Amino acid sequence: MSILKPFKGIRPRPDIAEKVAARPYDVLNSAEARKEAEGNPYSFLHINKPEIDLPEDIDIHSAPVYGKAKENFERMFKEGVFIQDEKPCYYIYAQTMNGKIQYGLVAGASVDDYVNGIIKKHELTRPDKEEDRMNHVRVSNINAGPVFFAYRDNEKIDKIVSKKTAEKPEYDFTSEDGVRHQMWIINEDEKVKNIEKIFAEEVEYIYVADGHHRTAAAALVGKERREQNPNHTGNEEYNFFLSVNFPESQLTIIDYNRVVKDLNGLSEEEFIEKLKASFDIENMGEKEYKPSKLHEFSMYLGGNWYKLTAKEGTYKEDDPVGVLDVTILTEQVLAPHLDIKDLRRSNRIEFVGGIRGLGELKKRVDSGEMKVAFALYPVSMKQLMDIADNDMIMPPKVTWFEPKLRSGLIVHSLLD
Repeated sequence: MSILKPFKGIRPRPDIAEKVAARPYDVLNSAEARKEAEGNPYSFLHINKPEIDLPEDIDIHSAPVYGKAKENFERMFKEGVFIQDEKPCYYIYAQTMNGKIQYGLVAGASVDDYVNGIIKKHELTRPDKEEDRMNHVRVSNINAGPVFFAYRDNEKIDKIVSKKTAEKPEYDFTSEDGVRHQMWIINEDEKVKNIEKIFAEEVEYIYVADGHHRTAAAALVGKERREQNPNHTGNEEYNFFLSVNFPESQLTIIDYNRVVKDLNGLSEEEFIEKLKASFDIENMGEKEYKPSKLHEFSMYLGGNWYKLTAKEGTYKEDDPVGVLDVTILTEQVLAPHLDIKDLRRSNRIEFVGGIRGLGELKKRVDSGEMKVAFALYPVSMKQLMDIADNDMIMPPKVTWFEPKLRSGLIVHSLLD
């Protein structure tokens, strides 16, 4: 069963929480972060993208950058931008987007759970990205960005959350992208003990939805600290890391689409002809077409949208990975006809989050930058969990969660 611990959260003063909260470190580059934080000394980007306070030509993975993150955080804490709760608490972080709300329980996830497989993952991680986040944690001694976890629905947790969120929130603001952010503090001793007990007795697994590199980095640093501490007990804060945990039914995975630069020497007519072996194809004309169910694809080519429906036998119903639409696209289109076999390394394919809409796919093809685009039906939480439960790995660039968690609303210290 799973371990989710309360902790003494470090968080912004309520009057400046909106100014502190920032987008995750990995959704904007350094130039975008500089512009976004301009004129806002409170922005958490000074901590999770600290290169914005250093010369523009600096190596963003160099020691001065991680040192600047530590310096900025400690200064802001000393100045009272951040406060720390006096006793271990849980927190509820609610996000409302397009009228839909999701409630996440903010807690300390367990390094042991990650090592022992209680925290289930579905993606491979890259060592260079792991090392970057490890260095940030090592030097700053904080988990700056929360990881995005899911758990199977539990009525007891839902009841606690529902009752608490009927109260006035500690934070309540709407960010520039139209997403509403609210937070409540659970500091009542009985409720805190009850939540910890429910997870320990009833929640068998926790699933990484978004943040595999942050999760791996936090766990690896925790293991390092254990080895470095001759008096290790298992209760130190480095044994836990910052997580926001959502019930599966509240989460929305949106599509993650593909654009390809060329047709591998084929004409448009030849390419479409080859696809007929695996798909029923319908020309939908110039009007945008979005897939409406699993095993249905949308293709934009030569100014027209096409509906592609995978034929029986092109996918494996009893294989959690083989049945995925991304697998069908790779095995029936990308690999055999476009000679794109390694999606992680090929420079002929790019990935576009569905939040950008079909218009982005059309734009990139019409501009001549890309030759063909494919829109996919979103993966479900059930598919994600089935793959994780079978200790399998999803192909790259499959899941896109919205809304993204804001960084800076809660920070977890490895020291206390």
